[in-house]
Parts: sequence; structure tokens; C-alpha cells
Amino acid sequence: MSLTIEIADRGAARTPIVGGVPLADIVRACHDKMIDEGLAALAIPGLDRATLEPVLTYCAELSCEAHGATCPGCKRETEARGIATLDDFIRSHKEIVVGDGSVRLLGQGTSIHETPALAALEKTWSGENYWFWSRRVLRKLRHGIRRAHIRGEAMAGAGESPAVILMEPQLPDNIGMVARACANFGLDGLRLVAPRDGWPNEKARIAASGANYIIDDATAHPSLEDAMGDLTYLVATTARQRDLRKPVLTPAEAVSELRQRIGRGERCGILFGRERNGLETGEVALADAVVMIPVNSRFASLNLAQSVLILGYEWMKSHDRASLGRVTTYEKPLTSGLYLNDDVPATREAMLGLFTHIEGELDRLGFFNPIEKRHTVVHNLRTMLLRMGATDQEVRTLRGIVATLAKGKGHARKSST
Repeated sequence: MSLTIEIADRGAARTPIVGGVPLADIVRACHDKMIDEGLAALAIPGLDRATLEPVLTYCAELSCEAHGATCPGCKRETEARGIATLDDFIRSHKEIVVGDGSVRLLGQGTSIHETPALAALEKTWSGENYWFWSRRVLRKLRHGIRRAHIRGEAMAGAGESPAVILMEPQLPDNIGMVARACANFGLDGLRLVAPRDGWPNEKARIAASGANYIIDDATAHPSLEDAMGDLTYLVATTARQRDLRKPVLTPAEAVSELRQRIGRGERCGILFGRERNGLETGEVALADAVVMIPVNSRFASLNLAQSVLILGYEWMKSHDRASLGRVTTYEKPLTSGLYLNDDVPATREAMLGLFTHIEGELDRLGFFNPIEKRHTVVHNLRTMLLRMGATDQEVRTLRGIVATLAKGKGHARKSST
């Protein structure tokens, strides 16, 4: 069974619709949410996983071009109307209403467009690449979510790591990248205060790139007060100086304080600000301390995931389960220092044997000349060889090299007579 894709007139434009709904709305719903959640929200009779694929294929293959149709908000429609710049977009409308309406941009068209901010308009005026979104949803429909098989697990129990609180995060991609940073460094609790695009969000899951357990356990809260209600100690990250009488900590100092408090059984959290303008002073005032990351004073802006990554790195550095790199069936945990694998440092007996071997061959070939400086040269040679910190295998290799240089190897072996 398949659904019919109809072409409906929309003023001077024509739009592909399914069950009375513009095709772009179907693509958006399935892209922004899990496919099943998107279909449930749309509630179009007859539209399910089995009938969704041809609908998505129509958009993904740009079949609308053959029908001279476009969807509202699609980048193809913007291009078809000859709108190439933001100025063209404003000119094509009667009015652009910004935010609460205190700022309005006048154009020469007949329609009114509303936008929450000029910065948002700058990013969205050209429209969305719905055909690209369709291709992504098709891949998920046919093959499932990429990395869905990857299942991490929390390093600690509830409350044993500080909660990461994001204040009004705007972009689901940023939430996903924060989740990945949390999973990398053992920050197991993610709390979202009034996420702009709602929660849960499929875009965030994709951007998390396998950090599914962080996404699955993340909680959304209507206010900061609700998100931090169970905490006894909260630090707030900021790049701006505030006229507040609070301790100012580096990431390392903040983590040290958090570890001590969590060790005493307290529930703690780290508050991160909005992507666009960080935290407001009133929000910082609710924290016990301020965390400021050492940065270039002339370019202090860090994105959200970078900030979480830096605090997470400091947290993991002091964790007794930290590992340099990954640990798998074939890779053991590493610590800093010389990597020896299964090799062992050379014993003094092995090193003395190497000295005797080298010095004997040098004596035979007349290297020590004048002979009265032999002891000085020997001391320097031994010091140099000991400084290299050779392994047992390396000593055997060096002795093989000396033997080959002195006597040759195989057919090239020199006569000892």
C-alpha cells in the first residue's frame, strides 16, 4: 500500500502534500524526532513505516522539480523565487517582525514573517535542505540509527559525578556533542533547562555519535531552580567577570572541590550557559562558585561542547579508572611513561655484556687511538648507552648489529683467521 502524493495550489506556488500535510512537514517531523514518534505526532491516516519510504524518496530524489512544486520553507522555493541574499528575503516580505515586535524590518512584499532574533533570521532565511534531510531519514528507516549498537555505560553510580546542566541549549547538535564529551570523561548526568527544540530530540542522538546512554538518561527541566533542586553545591562557568562576591576557580580547582564534596556524599553540579550569550548574572548568583577557563584574553569564546570537554578532562584526570586511550579485548589500560608492551628493561648484566662486546670489537679494529684516552672514551660510550634506557630486546638487537658490522653475515661473513 502507498499514499498518493498530490500537488496542491498555494497561491502562485504549488506544494506536494500527503494526506493534506505538506511533504516538508512530514520530513521535518521524522527528522527532528525518532521516526515512530514523528509518525505518531503527524497522525496521518495510512502513513506508517511501510508507506513512509516512497514519500521520503519523492523528496530525496527532488521529484518535485518535474512537477514544478516546492514546499514552504524549502531552500528550493527560495531559489525558485530568485531570492539570493538576506536583503532579497526582507524585500520580498511586507514586514519582518523581530522578537516581541519592537524591531520591524519593512519590505516590498505582501506577507509578514516572524523571527525570534536577527541572528536566527540570518541562519534560516534561505530555507532548509529538506531533500538532504529526507536522505538521512531514509538511511535510518532502512538501516537503523548509525552506531545504535554502541552502548556505553556509566562509570559511577547516581550522584558520584557532578551533574552537567545546560541552560536553555538552542541546538540539538550541541546537546549531542556535549553528551559525547560527558561519555568520554565520566560525567554521567546531563540535565537540560528548557531546551529550545524540545526533548527528546533525534538530532541530539545522532550528534552524540554513540553516547546513547547519556542521551537516554538526560532529563529536561522547565527552570534552573527545578534542575538544581537536589544539589547541595553548584559551580557556574563563565568567560565574563561578574560583580559577585564568589570564589573564582580554575577548572582544576573546581574539580578538586567537587571531588571532595562528592566524596562526603554531597550532590554537585556544573552549570553551562547558552550558546549565544552564556549565563545571566542572576543565574550565576545561584551558584556557589564561578569557574573560569584559562583562555586567550582577546578571544575567550568557547563553544558549549568545548567547555564541557575541558571540565570533563579535569574530572577524568583525577579518576582512578582513567585510561590513556581506549581499552579493548586486545588493548590493556595504559599509564604515562615508557611503553614496553611485553618487553622488559635490560638488566645490568645484559648492559655489561653489550659494553664488553662493543669495546672488544673497537679494540680489535684499532678504534682507541691514542690508547691513553681509552678509559675516557669508554666512560663516555657507556654513559651514552645507559642513557638510552634500552630494553632487553634492544640490547640483543644492538649486539646483533655489532656482530654483523664486525664479521659480516651469511656469505659476507669475514674469516676469523
